[in-house]
Amino acid sequence: MSLDRAELEDDIRGACTRSDYAAAASVALKAYGPEIYGFLVGILRRDEDASEVFSTFTERMWRGLPRFAWECSFRTWAYTIARNAARTYDAETRRRGRKESPLPDGSELSGLAEKIRSATKSYLKTQTKSRIAKLRESLPQADQMLLALRVDRQLSFQDLALVMHDGEAELTAVEVTREASRLRKRFQAVKAKLLELGKREGLLDKDGQRDRSKPG
Repeated sequence: MSLDRAELEDDIRGACTRSDYAAAASVALKAYGPEIYGFLVGILRRDEDASEVFSTFTERMWRGLPRFAWECSFRTWAYTIARNAARTYDAETRRRGRKESPLPDGSELSGLAEKIRSATKSYLKTQTKSRIAKLRESLPQADQMLLALRVDRQLSFQDLALVMHDGEAELTAVEVTREASRLRKRFQAVKAKLLELGKREGLLDKDGQRDRSKPG
């Protein structure tokens, strides 16, 4: 989409103001769907799991639009929904079956979500996973999420505080600042751990630079 992010957010908000939530969801999915799905694939690793969680994300996003208060960007809110859906997705959830009411079969939004899944899945399969990227998969899922959201998606630490928040009550401004500071420190610790793993595997030299003599 050619619109910059500020214009995109305005378009989504404008559709919500008109109570045209189908249009808002469609614009949001076209713009943010591929990166959300890519994030889920990176965290969950299995296409089947990522597809299931992406469906859950789409449903929760669509149904939550009328209640979204715009206290953060839509993109931040979308990642919050995706992260929470991924965090609660496990074998027990799969055995119980879907908890959300599915989108109507053949609906425009359902079809769009499927197109995004298929296109993004095909793109991801063409990308060669580096050995350093594989090292990230050895980290706990919470640390992988932190790296993915900060490094790959470039969320601010204030936005990360909202996305990574586990409590039901919304954070106050003071709590967001405090949590952002904690996540900044955690991010530095995770980077240091990944750096040490890279050195141990011989992928990085003693100065932390990539060893060009090593593939990937």
